[in-house]
Amino acid sequence: MTRSDLVEELAARFSQLTHRDAEFAVKTLLDAMGDALVRGHRIEIRGFGSFSINRRPPRMGRNPRSGESVAIPEKRVPHFKPGKALRETVDARTQELLTVTKSS
Repeated sequence: MTRSDLVEELAARFSQLTHRDAEFAVKTLLDAMGDALVRGHRIEIRGFGSFSINRRPPRMGRNPRSGESVAIPEKRVPHFKPGKALRETVDARTQELLTVTKSS
């Protein structure tokens, strides 16, 4: 699902929201989440999952073309850990789809 798909879904589910309002709501939510992660905060959405920042230490890599060693600096990367409810829902619905597909 893309950002525009999310906007479309939100506008379709809530008829009182215009497309522009739905787009603004999605942008505001994603911006707020991004800002919180930049500040080093953890985001937890109960039943869905949590977002946090992981640190990747500096390391030595290799340029695939020349084979020469390259120093890769430390990075901070976003990490998502799904919640138990989301994992169980995805697993159950995936099993349902597989069962329906096999019986067809």
